[in-house]
Amino acid sequence: MFVTREISATLKDMAKKYPVITITGPRQSGKTTLVRNVFPDYQYITLEDPDIRELAISDPREFLKKASSGTILDEIQRAPELTSYIQGIVDGKKKNGMFILTGSHQFELFNTISQSLAGRSAILTLLPFTFKELDRINKRFSADEYLLHGFYPGIHDRKLEPVTAYKNYFETYIQRDLRQIVNIKDLRTFQKFVRLCAGRIGQLYSASSLSNDLGVSVPTVNSWVSILAASYIVFFLEPYHENIGKRLIKSSKLYFYDVGLATYLLGIETTAQMERDPLRGNLFENMVIAELMKKRLNLGLDHNLYFYRDSNGNEVDVLYKQANRFTPAEIKAASTYTGDFLAGILKLRKQLKNLDPEAYLVYSGAQEMKVEGIHLLHFKNTGGILPPLKKK
Repeated sequence: MFVTREISATLKDMAKKYPVITITGPRQSGKTTLVRNVFPDYQYITLEDPDIRELAISDPREFLKKASSGTILDEIQRAPELTSYIQGIVDGKKKNGMFILTGSHQFELFNTISQSLAGRSAILTLLPFTFKELDRINKRFSADEYLLHGFYPGIHDRKLEPVTAYKNYFETYIQRDLRQIVNIKDLRTFQKFVRLCAGRIGQLYSASSLSNDLGVSVPTVNSWVSILAASYIVFFLEPYHENIGKRLIKSSKLYFYDVGLATYLLGIETTAQMERDPLRGNLFENMVIAELMKKRLNLGLDHNLYFYRDSNGNEVDVLYKQANRFTPAEIKAASTYTGDFLAGILKLRKQLKNLDPEAYLVYSGAQEMKVEGIHLLHFKNTGGILPPLKKK
C-alpha cells in the first residue's frame, strides 16, 4: 500500500525549479517508493544492481546517453562518478526536473553533490513515517506501541514483528552499509558502542564516557559516532546560548532518527517492558523531537531545533527558532498533567528576551488546553508546535 508522503508536494515543487533533485535519508525510509510514485513516467535505474553499476562506471557517457530527460538514479553514491557527467548534461540542456537522485550515506552523497552539482541540485531528506502518515494506514497506537514499533514504512506496510525487523535492519547495517563507509576491524566493539549510544539517548554526548566504557580512544569514539550520523542512525540536538560562541563549545544531546531502532538496541521487546523501563521518558522525548524534525525536513527546510540548559540546571527540551524568536516546548511521557511540567518554561520566560509568547507542553494525556499561557498538546499533535509557513 502506497502512503502519500508529506514531502511529496515539496519534491514536486523542487523538480520545477532545479535540474537535479537529490533525496537522502535512512535506508528503508521509503525513498525509492516515493520517487517512483511521484514521478511514474521517469526511467528508473538502480545502481544497487552490480551489472548496471558496472555499465555506469565503465562508460558513463554512453550510460547517461540512454537515459531519458526524466531519470531516477537510485543509490547514486554507489557510482559517484556519474555526477560529473550529469553536471555536463544539465548545464547543456538547462531543463529542470531532469534527474532524481537518491542515496542513503549522508557523507558520501553530500561530498559528491558539493563537488559536482553545487547550485544545480536541491537536497531533500526523507525520514521514516510521521504520525499522520501512519494514520493513513490505520496505525493508531498507544505511546508505548509507537516506541516499540518505530516509524519505518516496511514494518507497518508488511506488518512485521518489530523486534525481528530491527534485528535484521541492524545486522544489515553492520554487515553491508557500514563496510561501504569505513573498514571497522572490531565489529563486536562497534556493536556494543551503538547499544551504549542507545543507552544515552536524550542525554548530553560525552565521548570520554563512551571511551571509558568501551576501552577505545576518544578519537575512535568520535569517528564512530560520525559514522552513525552519516548513515542516518543518530543525530545531535545542539544547545542554544545567546552567546553563539558558547553554543559551539557546549555538549549536544544524542538522539536516534528512529525511536524503534533505539528501543530494539536497548533490549525492550514488549509494551509491558516499555512501561517500566527507566529510559521510557527519553525514548518518548526522542520520538517527539524526531516528529518535529520530520515536519521541517518535509518542507525542504533546516529543522531549526535546539535545547536550552543554563548553568543553574534549568532546562527546556526544545527551542524552535524562527528568525530571532524562539518557541519553547517541554516533553513529558506522562499521561497526567502536573504543574511541575511547566517549571522550565516559566523560568525561561524570565531569562530569554526573544521568547515567543506561544509555548507548549507535549505529553501523553488526552486533555488539550492552555495553562498559564502554555498549550498542552497530545503527542500525536506535535506538529502543531510548528506554524504553517506564510505564502509569499
